[in-house]
This record gives sequence, structure tokens and C-alpha cells, in this order.
Amino acid sequence: MHLPNGLLIFVVRTPAVPHPESVVMQQKSEKYSIIEICPIRNVVSRFGDKWSLLVILILSEHEAVRFSELRRAIPDISSRVLSSTLRALETDGLIARTVFPVVPPRVDYALTPMGRSLVPLIQRLTEWAAAHMESIVAHRRAFKARSGASSE
Repeated sequence: MHLPNGLLIFVVRTPAVPHPESVVMQQKSEKYSIIEICPIRNVVSRFGDKWSLLVILILSEHEAVRFSELRRAIPDISSRVLSSTLRALETDGLIARTVFPVVPPRVDYALTPMGRSLVPLIQRLTEWAAAHMESIVAHRRAFKARSGASSE
């Protein structure tokens, strides 16, 4: 290839060699592919993260919530993690994202009917956790005292 100033550039093409890390990642994804084909595990895994259930509960209390309102309601979450959580919930069809053509941009999030159907289950789980929290904390302390293990 010739450049306007008369220089000549040679492009050498080499066969693609997978990076060692990409090979490991491919092996891991093949090893754990059961997660993708097991319907229960696939769906329930969404709620194993730190924020999804809380976001759903907050959305259940309002018709629609803006991103900044969610950030204020969950002060411990970063904008990046909140965006990722919202995207994942939208991907699963649990929330709907509505973009309004205004300046500055306005985006609202709301539960879909499927997302709303999950709320009573989350509330029951929350009630169970509240009812058993003292016992769980006591068991953790006793375990830590017996084993010297860190419970955190």
C-alpha cells in the first residue's frame, strides 16, 4: 500500500491464534453450559446477584422510575452496576425501558406484567429473611466461634 507521501506499507497477515485466556474462557463456557440449558437454574440465577431483587421491589412501589431516582433509592450501587442490572432485567422481560425524546434525555423503568408477578414471591422471601435473621446471625457467630472461620 502506498501512502500519499511515497512511503510503502506492508501488511503481513498471520493466521489467527487464539489467546490462551480465550481458550480457557471457551472451556469454562463449555464446562458450565448446563446453566444455559437448565430452565430453572437459568432463570433463578438472575436473582443470585446483589441488586436485582431490590430493584424489582423498588419498581413495584411506583408506576415508573427514572434512573436517577433508582440511584438515590439504592445509594450503595454504582451507576455501572445499576445499568447492568437494569439491562439484565430488561433482557429477561421483567422490566420495560421507555425512552422519551426530550432534552435532556428521559428514561423510565417499570415492571412488566411478568415482573409484577414476581413481586409477591420476593415479598415472601423478604418476610422469611426478616423472621429468621436473628437465628441465622446467631448460627453464623456460633460457627465462627467453633471453626475460627470468617463469616464475612
